[in-house]
Amino acid sequence: MSYAVFKTGGKQYRVQEGDQLDVEKLDVEVDGEVRFAEVLLVNDGSATTVGTPLVEGAAVTAKVIDQFRGPKEVAFKLKRRKGHHKTKGYRRSLTKLEITSIAG
Repeated sequence: MSYAVFKTGGKQYRVQEGDQLDVEKLDVEVDGEVRFAEVLLVNDGSATTVGTPLVEGAAVTAKVIDQFRGPKEVAFKLKRRKGHHKTKGYRRSLTKLEITSIAG
């Protein structure tokens, strides 16, 4: 069972073929394909290759399933003993991906 660790949107994801995951918004149309070249680790089932910092020639390919906004989250700021507090809500823009292949 092969897997890879790649980086996008300032985060790292461990994926296998067929996995679906939500990442920070990517500028790709729905049903489009995206290729990630920033692969940090690849395991082909028997051997693990760890990059220094990236694995040469490795890539993760994914299909874009959906562009959507995540659930509402709350940012709460408080300055203690000052009577100051502020609440602000936000929703992140996300992209749902399905991993189609791992090369490397």
